[in-house]
Amino acid sequence: MSGRRAAVLGSPIEHSLSPVLHRAAYRELGLADWSYDRYEVDEAGLPAFVAGLDGRWAGLSLTMPLKRAVMPLLDEVSETAASVEAVNTVVFTEDGRRVGDNTDIPGIIAALHERGVDEVPSAAVLGAGATASSALAALSRICTGEVTAYVRSQARAAEMRHWGERLGVAVRTADWADAAAALSAPLVVATTPAGTTDALAARVPDAPGTLFDVLYEPWPTALAAAWDRHGGQVVGGLDLLVHQAVLQVEQMTGRPGPLAAMRAAGERALAAR
Repeated sequence: MSGRRAAVLGSPIEHSLSPVLHRAAYRELGLADWSYDRYEVDEAGLPAFVAGLDGRWAGLSLTMPLKRAVMPLLDEVSETAASVEAVNTVVFTEDGRRVGDNTDIPGIIAALHERGVDEVPSAAVLGAGATASSALAALSRICTGEVTAYVRSQARAAEMRHWGERLGVAVRTADWADAAAALSAPLVVATTPAGTTDALAARVPDAPGTLFDVLYEPWPTALAAAWDRHGGQVVGGLDLLVHQAVLQVEQMTGRPGPLAAMRAAGERALAAR
């Protein structure tokens, strides 16, 4: 089918890098008749938007607040997406079915694998939001021991323990006031909003392990910059964004996502902002 379409949906969506990445992939793959756009869509507007899509549509990328809201609209949800109750990818099959998946989780694993991190004896997670649950799902596959989650409230602590039980991860929770203790873990995953971990930058130990900071703007974060100065390995939010988008491109087009071209496009777009 010619003139295939895809898009990213969410609210707010204006600053999404997904169009940059997917369009770069289409150029590299020679898919001149494919287009990828962005649409401001909230939870209330999602059912009507999805219902209005025609046969030209190959797939959707979903960001907040739609990752859970889309699930009742789908015919099938992958085991990976169901494990965290979050869908960030919808593929429309040739027979008209809507299939949901989560590429954030394998994206985290792929980004770490690219830096040689395939298995760790323990890990720490900073924060307890939606990205933290995806981080736990990824850690369930590469962490052989305990994961300590540093959170701000008892409610968040209970939530992280729930996800740990559900995902088969041994999760211990600790108060955010003690978050500096996280920095000695072999792998630290920071899932908090911009500025939240800035105060920890002065507490980075000598010879730190690997930091995976899911932010990509502003970049580097104060924590990532300090980590790098101390000789630690840093994996950033752009790495996650690119790797999960590579998997989306593959699912939507049936062609391997061109990692190098997509990363270069993302780096150029961020440098221009």
